[in-house]
Amino acid sequence: MILVTGATGFLGAELIHQLTAQNLKVRALKRDTSKIPDLIVANPLIEWFVADINEPEDLADAFEGVTQVYHCAAFISFDPKDKNKLIKINIEGTSNIVNLCVHHGARLLHVSSIAALGDAKKGEQITEKDFWEYNPHVHSYAISKYEGEMEVWRGIAEGLNAVIVNPAVIIGKNAGFTGSGAIFKLVKDGLKFYTDGATGIVDVEDVAKAMILLMNAEISDERFTLSADNLHYKDFFAAIADGFGIKRPSSEAKPWMLGIAWRAAKLASIFTGKAPSLTKDAARSSFNLSNYSNGKIKKAINFEFKPLKQSIAEVCIALK
Repeated sequence: MILVTGATGFLGAELIHQLTAQNLKVRALKRDTSKIPDLIVANPLIEWFVADINEPEDLADAFEGVTQVYHCAAFISFDPKDKNKLIKINIEGTSNIVNLCVHHGARLLHVSSIAALGDAKKGEQITEKDFWEYNPHVHSYAISKYEGEMEVWRGIAEGLNAVIVNPAVIIGKNAGFTGSGAIFKLVKDGLKFYTDGATGIVDVEDVAKAMILLMNAEISDERFTLSADNLHYKDFFAAIADGFGIKRPSSEAKPWMLGIAWRAAKLASIFTGKAPSLTKDAARSSFNLSNYSNGKIKKAINFEFKPLKQSIAEVCIALK
């Protein structure tokens, strides 16, 4: 039996869609309040199981007869107020999954993040060999993903059969306007600014496809960066604008401008009671020039990524 955590999430749903397309039965974890995405609703090959990864006793029942586990469940936030929740879900929740995989002898594929990778040597791309080092300016999400990955490495030392993937920014039409889809909405609504930063981007279909191939490969105790290519935010926003047939963002935002913006957003949140639309950590991250190598995954399983130009165009068509 295959178990998938985070089954109702953007990545989890795409993964289950691809697994069931191969006529494989899946046990999918969800919480009481989770809404099942249209992509996988009413699928007879899915056995839904209500459990929380932070409740080990309930979670243990889900592992009955399980041989493969895809751990997609995670919490994403750049709001400092969410630090405890990030630790609870991304570290403690992962620890529970690791412990149960060790106990049941199940193979684990853990979804980490490029946030858990280290910085590259000057002038080089970031690879799986660049290990994360703590610094006082790193955001809580990065810490939680790094520490969560360390739980998997701890399990491997205890005999766990596991492989780790570190996806870049994941895009796809089924995200709607949430998650990475919020970037598309900003541009669609007339965003005028871009920052002098860059990052890796990947299509959700490629992430799920690579995960399945890695799970079934004779590979363990390794991690793989999943990034189709690196884009400067200026070029990323321009491609989105082109996809919507609107004017490209044409003004470069300076650090002091975003400094004012995140402070204004924080002040506004006091009066609205809602999370700020821009945080200090998110603003700082938008200026990072982070370029990631995908050479290892390409070589290991002969994998080819969908061109980002095609992925961005497909998302824009779906969101029109």
